[in-house]
Amino acid sequence: MRAVAIASPGGPEALQVREVEDLPAPGEGEVLVAVAAAGVNRADTVQRQGRYPPPPGASPYPGLECSGTILALGANVPPRWAVGDQVCALLTGGGYAEKVVVPAGQLLPVPEGVSLADAAGLPEVACTVWSTVFMTSHLSPGESFLIHGGSSGIGTFAIQIAKHLGVKVFVTAGSEEKLAACKGLGADVCINYKTEDFVARVKEETNGKGVDVILDNIGGSYLQRNLNSLAVDGRLFIIGFMGGTTTEVNLQAMLARRLTIQAAGLRNRSLANKAQIVSEVEKNVWPAVASGKVKPVIYKTFPLSEAAESHKLMETSSHIGKILLIP
Repeated sequence: MRAVAIASPGGPEALQVREVEDLPAPGEGEVLVAVAAAGVNRADTVQRQGRYPPPPGASPYPGLECSGTILALGANVPPRWAVGDQVCALLTGGGYAEKVVVPAGQLLPVPEGVSLADAAGLPEVACTVWSTVFMTSHLSPGESFLIHGGSSGIGTFAIQIAKHLGVKVFVTAGSEEKLAACKGLGADVCINYKTEDFVARVKEETNGKGVDVILDNIGGSYLQRNLNSLAVDGRLFIIGFMGGTTTEVNLQAMLARRLTIQAAGLRNRSLANKAQIVSEVEKNVWPAVASGKVKPVIYKTFPLSEAAESHKLMETSSHIGKILLIP
Protein backbone atom coordinates (compact mmCIF):
# COMPACT_ATOMS: atom_id res chain seq x y z
CA MET A 1 0.00 0.00 0.00
CA ARG A 2 1.01 3.66 -0.31
CA ALA A 3 1.71 5.64 2.86
CA VAL A 4 3.40 8.90 3.83
CA ALA A 5 6.62 8.23 5.73
CA ILE A 6 8.76 10.74 7.63
CA ALA A 7 12.17 10.30 5.96
CA SER A 8 13.93 12.02 8.86
CA PRO A 9 12.73 14.71 11.27
CA GLY A 10 12.53 18.12 9.60
CA GLY A 11 10.46 20.45 7.43
CA PRO A 12 7.48 19.51 5.22
CA GLU A 13 9.85 18.03 2.60
CA ALA A 14 10.57 15.21 5.12
CA LEU A 15 7.16 13.72 4.17
CA GLN A 16 7.57 11.13 1.41
CA VAL A 17 4.95 8.94 -0.23
CA ARG A 18 6.27 5.38 -0.34
CA GLU A 19 5.11 1.95 -1.32
CA VAL A 20 5.19 0.17 2.09
CA GLU A 21 4.48 -3.30 3.38
CA ASP A 22 0.78 -4.18 3.54
CA LEU A 23 -0.79 -4.05 7.00
CA PRO A 24 -1.27 -7.28 8.96
CA ALA A 25 -4.81 -8.62 9.32
CA PRO A 26 -6.75 -6.79 12.04
CA GLY A 27 -6.25 -8.27 15.52
CA GLU A 28 -8.82 -8.88 18.22
CA GLY A 29 -11.27 -6.00 18.47
CA GLU A 30 -9.77 -4.23 15.45
CA VAL A 31 -10.97 -3.43 11.93
CA LEU A 32 -9.10 -2.72 8.70
CA VAL A 33 -10.29 0.46 6.95
CA ALA A 34 -9.69 1.56 3.34
CA VAL A 35 -8.93 5.25 3.85
CA ALA A 36 -11.09 7.70 1.85
CA ALA A 37 -9.60 10.80 3.48
CA ALA A 38 -7.36 11.72 6.41
CA GLY A 39 -7.42 14.86 8.52
CA VAL A 40 -4.24 16.94 8.83
CA ASN A 41 -3.65 18.15 12.39
CA ARG A 42 -1.13 20.51 14.00
CA ALA A 43 0.15 17.50 16.00
CA ASP A 44 1.19 15.83 12.70
CA THR A 45 3.55 18.73 11.97
CA VAL A 46 5.09 18.40 15.44
CA GLN A 47 5.53 14.64 14.88
CA ARG A 48 7.23 15.39 11.54
CA GLN A 49 9.69 17.65 13.37
CA GLY A 50 10.57 14.75 15.70
CA ARG A 51 8.97 16.37 18.77
CA TYR A 52 5.87 14.15 19.14
CA PRO A 53 6.85 10.50 18.65
CA PRO A 54 4.10 7.92 18.17
CA PRO A 55 3.29 5.93 21.34
CA PRO A 56 4.69 2.36 21.57
CA GLY A 57 2.94 0.03 19.12
CA ALA A 58 1.40 2.86 17.07
CA SER A 59 1.83 3.23 13.30
CA PRO A 60 5.02 5.09 12.29
CA TYR A 61 3.01 7.04 9.71
CA PRO A 62 1.30 10.31 10.72
CA GLY A 63 -2.45 10.82 10.73
CA LEU A 64 -4.71 10.99 13.80
CA GLU A 65 -8.11 10.67 12.07
CA CYS A 66 -9.61 9.34 8.86
CA SER A 67 -12.76 8.28 7.10
CA GLY A 68 -13.24 5.25 4.89
CA THR A 69 -14.83 1.85 4.36
CA ILE A 70 -14.40 -1.25 6.50
CA LEU A 71 -12.45 -3.91 4.57
CA ALA A 72 -12.05 -6.63 7.23
CA LEU A 73 -12.95 -7.37 10.85
CA GLY A 74 -10.77 -8.95 13.53
CA ALA A 75 -12.16 -11.33 16.16
CA ASN A 76 -14.75 -10.09 18.68
CA VAL A 77 -15.60 -6.84 16.92
CA PRO A 78 -19.04 -5.63 18.09
CA PRO A 79 -21.83 -6.85 15.77
CA ARG A 80 -22.83 -3.29 14.84
CA TRP A 81 -19.84 -3.11 12.44
CA ALA A 82 -19.75 -4.96 9.10
CA VAL A 83 -17.50 -5.10 6.04
CA GLY A 84 -18.56 -2.28 3.69
CA ASP A 85 -19.67 0.11 6.43
CA GLN A 86 -18.70 3.76 5.91
CA VAL A 87 -16.98 5.05 9.04
CA CYS A 88 -14.71 7.74 10.42
CA ALA A 89 -12.19 7.06 13.15
CA LEU A 90 -9.94 8.48 15.82
CA LEU A 91 -6.43 7.07 15.26
CA THR A 92 -3.19 6.81 17.24
CA GLY A 93 -1.42 7.27 13.89
CA GLY A 94 -1.38 5.83 10.38
CA GLY A 95 -4.06 7.94 8.70
CA TYR A 96 -1.72 9.17 5.93
CA ALA A 97 -2.03 5.87 4.06
CA GLU A 98 -4.35 3.86 1.82
CA LYS A 99 -5.33 1.55 4.70
CA VAL A 100 -5.26 1.70 8.48
CA VAL A 101 -6.07 -0.67 11.36
CA VAL A 102 -8.39 0.84 13.97
CA PRO A 103 -9.61 -0.41 17.38
CA ALA A 104 -13.39 -0.85 16.99
CA GLY A 105 -14.01 1.42 19.99
CA GLN A 106 -12.58 4.34 18.00
CA LEU A 107 -14.96 4.02 15.05
CA LEU A 108 -17.89 6.32 14.40
CA PRO A 109 -20.54 6.00 11.69
CA VAL A 110 -20.38 8.71 9.02
CA PRO A 111 -23.10 11.14 10.18
CA GLU A 112 -26.17 11.57 8.03
CA GLY A 113 -25.76 14.45 5.56
CA VAL A 114 -21.93 14.44 5.67
CA SER A 115 -19.88 13.14 2.72
CA LEU A 116 -17.47 10.27 3.32
CA ALA A 117 -14.42 12.50 2.65
CA ASP A 118 -15.63 15.42 4.82
CA ALA A 119 -16.27 13.03 7.73
CA ALA A 120 -12.47 12.66 8.06
CA GLY A 121 -12.43 16.19 9.47
CA LEU A 122 -14.66 15.35 12.45
CA PRO A 123 -13.15 12.72 14.83
CA GLU A 124 -10.12 14.58 16.18
CA VAL A 125 -11.89 17.91 16.69
CA ALA A 126 -15.07 16.37 18.10
CA CYS A 127 -13.20 14.08 20.50
CA THR A 128 -10.80 16.85 21.56
CA VAL A 129 -13.48 19.45 22.21
CA TRP A 130 -16.00 17.09 23.81
CA SER A 131 -13.45 15.38 26.11
CA THR A 132 -11.93 18.67 27.29
CA VAL A 133 -14.50 21.45 27.39
CA PHE A 134 -17.56 19.32 28.09
CA MET A 135 -16.50 16.06 29.81
CA THR A 136 -13.79 17.71 31.96
CA SER A 137 -14.52 21.46 32.24
CA HIS A 138 -18.32 20.88 32.25
CA LEU A 139 -19.17 23.87 30.05
CA SER A 140 -22.91 24.32 30.52
CA PRO A 141 -25.79 26.13 28.80
CA GLY A 142 -25.87 29.82 29.76
CA GLU A 143 -22.12 29.96 30.46
CA SER A 144 -19.53 31.91 28.43
CA PHE A 145 -16.63 30.33 26.53
CA LEU A 146 -13.47 31.84 24.99
CA ILE A 147 -11.81 29.90 22.15
CA HIS A 148 -8.30 30.92 21.08
CA GLY A 149 -7.67 30.24 17.41
CA GLY A 150 -11.37 30.33 16.56
CA SER A 151 -10.73 29.74 12.85
CA SER A 152 -8.74 26.51 13.34
CA GLY A 153 -10.26 23.06 12.83
CA ILE A 154 -10.86 22.78 16.56
CA GLY A 155 -12.08 26.38 16.80
CA THR A 156 -14.62 26.11 13.97
CA PHE A 157 -16.05 22.95 15.55
CA ALA A 158 -16.04 24.33 19.12
CA ILE A 159 -17.94 27.49 18.08
CA GLN A 160 -20.72 25.45 16.51
CA ILE A 161 -21.22 22.84 19.24
CA ALA A 162 -21.08 25.47 22.00
CA LYS A 163 -23.64 27.70 20.26
CA HIS A 164 -25.86 24.67 19.65
CA LEU A 165 -25.77 23.98 23.41
CA GLY A 166 -26.71 27.52 24.43
CA VAL A 167 -23.30 28.94 25.34
CA LYS A 168 -22.08 32.52 24.68
CA VAL A 169 -18.99 32.20 22.48
CA PHE A 170 -15.95 34.52 22.38
CA VAL A 171 -13.11 33.86 19.92
CA THR A 172 -9.70 35.27 19.11
CA ALA A 173 -8.19 35.13 15.62
CA GLY A 174 -5.56 37.08 13.72
CA SER A 175 -7.34 38.53 10.66
CA GLU A 176 -10.66 40.13 9.74
CA GLU A 177 -11.32 37.28 7.29
CA LYS A 178 -10.91 34.68 10.05
CA LEU A 179 -13.08 36.69 12.45
CA ALA A 180 -15.80 36.98 9.80
CA ALA A 181 -15.72 33.19 9.35
CA CYS A 182 -16.08 32.73 13.13
CA LYS A 183 -19.01 35.15 13.21
CA GLY A 184 -20.61 33.23 10.35
CA LEU A 185 -20.40 30.05 12.43
CA GLY A 186 -22.17 31.77 15.33
CA ALA A 187 -19.45 33.34 17.51
CA ASP A 188 -20.91 36.20 19.58
CA VAL A 189 -17.75 38.22 20.28
CA CYS A 190 -14.83 38.15 17.80
CA ILE A 191 -11.51 39.63 18.93
CA ASN A 192 -8.51 40.35 16.69
CA TYR A 193 -5.61 39.44 19.00
CA LYS A 194 -3.17 41.39 16.80
CA THR A 195 -4.96 44.73 17.31
CA GLU A 196 -6.89 44.24 20.58
CA ASP A 197 -6.13 43.17 24.14
CA PHE A 198 -8.37 40.13 24.57
CA VAL A 199 -8.43 40.46 28.39
CA ALA A 200 -9.79 44.02 28.21
CA ARG A 201 -12.38 43.08 25.58
CA VAL A 202 -13.55 40.00 27.56
CA LYS A 203 -13.91 42.12 30.70
CA GLU A 204 -15.79 44.81 28.78
CA GLU A 205 -18.21 42.30 27.21
CA THR A 206 -18.87 40.51 30.53
CA ASN A 207 -19.29 43.62 32.74
CA GLY A 208 -15.96 42.89 34.39
CA LYS A 209 -16.80 39.29 35.33
CA GLY A 210 -14.78 37.28 32.80
CA VAL A 211 -15.67 34.05 30.96
CA ASP A 212 -16.43 30.64 32.50
CA VAL A 213 -14.26 28.42 30.29
CA ILE A 214 -11.26 29.04 27.99
CA LEU A 215 -9.95 26.54 25.40
CA ASP A 216 -6.30 27.44 24.77
CA ASN A 217 -3.76 26.12 22.26
CA ILE A 218 -1.11 28.76 23.04
CA GLY A 219 0.11 27.78 26.52
CA GLY A 220 2.89 29.68 28.27
CA SER A 221 2.69 33.11 26.68
CA TYR A 222 -1.10 33.35 27.30
CA LEU A 223 -1.27 31.80 30.79
CA GLN A 224 -1.41 34.99 32.86
CA ARG A 225 -3.80 36.71 30.46
CA ASN A 226 -6.05 33.64 30.40
CA LEU A 227 -6.23 33.57 34.22
CA ASN A 228 -7.01 37.30 34.16
CA SER A 229 -9.89 36.64 31.71
CA LEU A 230 -11.67 34.00 33.81
CA ALA A 231 -14.73 34.52 36.00
CA VAL A 232 -15.17 33.12 39.52
CA ASP A 233 -15.00 29.28 39.33
CA GLY A 234 -13.56 29.64 35.80
CA ARG A 235 -11.77 26.76 34.04
CA LEU A 236 -8.80 27.08 31.67
CA PHE A 237 -8.21 24.06 29.44
CA ILE A 238 -4.84 23.92 27.65
CA ILE A 239 -4.52 21.66 24.59
CA GLY A 240 -1.41 23.06 22.91
CA PHE A 241 1.76 25.06 23.40
CA MET A 242 2.14 27.20 20.29
CA GLY A 243 3.33 29.98 22.61
CA GLY A 244 5.76 27.82 24.60
CA THR A 245 5.60 25.61 27.69
CA THR A 246 7.17 27.85 30.34
CA THR A 247 6.22 31.19 31.83
CA GLU A 248 6.17 33.11 35.08
CA VAL A 249 2.70 33.54 36.53
CA ASN A 250 1.02 35.28 39.46
CA LEU A 251 -1.26 32.65 41.02
CA GLN A 252 -3.18 35.11 43.23
CA ALA A 253 -6.14 35.14 40.82
CA MET A 254 -6.50 31.35 41.12
CA LEU A 255 -7.07 31.54 44.86
CA ALA A 256 -9.17 34.70 44.78
CA ARG A 257 -11.53 33.43 42.06
CA ARG A 258 -11.28 29.63 42.60
CA LEU A 259 -9.82 29.02 39.13
CA THR A 260 -8.89 25.63 37.67
CA ILE A 261 -6.19 24.90 35.08
CA GLN A 262 -6.64 21.66 33.13
CA ALA A 263 -4.63 20.12 30.27
CA ALA A 264 -4.82 16.95 28.21
CA GLY A 265 -4.19 15.39 24.82
CA LEU A 266 -5.94 12.47 23.13
CA ARG A 267 -3.19 10.38 21.59
CA ASN A 268 -1.64 8.83 24.69
CA ARG A 269 -4.90 7.91 26.41
CA SER A 270 -5.76 4.23 26.96
CA LEU A 271 -7.95 2.36 24.45
CA ALA A 272 -10.73 2.20 27.06
CA ASN A 273 -10.54 5.95 27.67
CA LYS A 274 -10.62 6.73 23.94
CA ALA A 275 -13.56 4.36 23.44
CA GLN A 276 -15.45 6.14 26.22
CA ILE A 277 -14.81 9.55 24.61
CA VAL A 278 -15.85 8.27 21.16
CA SER A 279 -19.04 6.81 22.63
CA GLU A 280 -19.88 10.14 24.34
CA VAL A 281 -19.21 12.00 21.07
CA GLU A 282 -21.57 9.70 19.17
CA LYS A 283 -24.27 10.18 21.80
CA ASN A 284 -23.91 13.96 22.31
CA VAL A 285 -22.37 15.42 19.16
CA TRP A 286 -23.47 13.19 16.26
CA PRO A 287 -27.18 14.16 16.51
CA ALA A 288 -26.16 17.84 16.17
CA VAL A 289 -24.11 16.97 13.07
CA ALA A 290 -26.90 14.85 11.56
CA SER A 291 -29.39 17.72 12.07
CA GLY A 292 -27.03 20.16 10.31
CA LYS A 293 -26.46 22.27 13.45
CA VAL A 294 -22.73 21.39 13.41
CA LYS A 295 -20.93 21.00 10.09
CA PRO A 296 -17.36 20.03 9.26
CA VAL A 297 -15.58 23.13 7.90
CA ILE A 298 -13.20 21.92 5.18
CA TYR A 299 -10.73 24.47 3.85
CA LYS A 300 -8.75 22.44 1.32
CA THR A 301 -8.04 18.87 0.25
CA PHE A 302 -4.74 17.59 -1.15
CA PRO A 303 -3.85 14.28 -2.76
CA LEU A 304 -1.72 12.04 -0.53
CA SER A 305 1.25 12.73 -2.83
CA GLU A 306 1.09 16.42 -1.77
CA ALA A 307 1.24 15.78 2.00
CA ALA A 308 4.22 18.18 2.20
CA GLU A 309 2.08 20.96 0.67
CA SER A 310 -0.68 20.30 3.23
CA HIS A 311 1.85 20.75 6.06
CA LYS A 312 3.17 23.96 4.51
CA LEU A 313 -0.39 25.33 4.47
CA MET A 314 -1.02 24.19 8.08
CA GLU A 315 2.18 25.95 9.20
CA THR A 316 1.20 29.27 7.56
CA SER A 317 -1.97 29.20 9.73
CA SER A 318 -3.79 30.94 6.87
CA HIS A 319 -6.47 28.23 6.63
CA ILE A 320 -9.97 28.37 8.13
CA GLY A 321 -11.21 24.95 9.29
CA LYS A 322 -9.78 21.57 8.33
CA ILE A 323 -7.21 20.37 5.78
CA LEU A 324 -7.67 16.86 4.35
CA LEU A 325 -5.52 14.36 2.43
CA ILE A 326 -7.10 12.03 -0.16
CA PRO A 327 -5.23 8.75 -0.96
